[in-house]
Amino acid sequence: MTVTIGRDNLTDAGVAQLLNQHLADMRKYSPAESIHAITPEQLRHPSLSFWSARSDIKVVGCGALKHYSDDSGEVKSMKTDPGYIRQGIAGSILTMIIDEARKRNYASISLETGTHEAFHPAIALYKRFGFDECGPFGDYRLDPYSCFFRLAL
Repeated sequence: MTVTIGRDNLTDAGVAQLLNQHLADMRKYSPAESIHAITPEQLRHPSLSFWSARSDIKVVGCGALKHYSDDSGEVKSMKTDPGYIRQGIAGSILTMIIDEARKRNYASISLETGTHEAFHPAIALYKRFGFDECGPFGDYRLDPYSCFFRLAL
């Protein structure tokens, strides 16, 4: 299986399908007020850069970097198709996001994820990449359904 990862303009229906699955998954584990995933339409905002992973033409993973300030960003919309997990796709996308943050001379990037056990593999990935737990940032607030991480660059 060959997977290619690159910037994406969010016009492929496969991207919307994967992101909508991501939102549906969030609803399984968190109440609505604790879901911070964003829609495909919101990902088109100029402050966001989006990457997709494809196996042939199928979208099998994605992730985004949101510009927060001149020295910080946020990782958003990390999702891997369930049929492709544990194949290094999320790590490859995260590497591209971190590389882009470094090119932008960010001092750090942060992220919010869930606390349910379904999020534990993602948390393990972030920790492998050097992210440390931190408190809420930006507009986030303390929430029993959220945990926060930061990577100093």
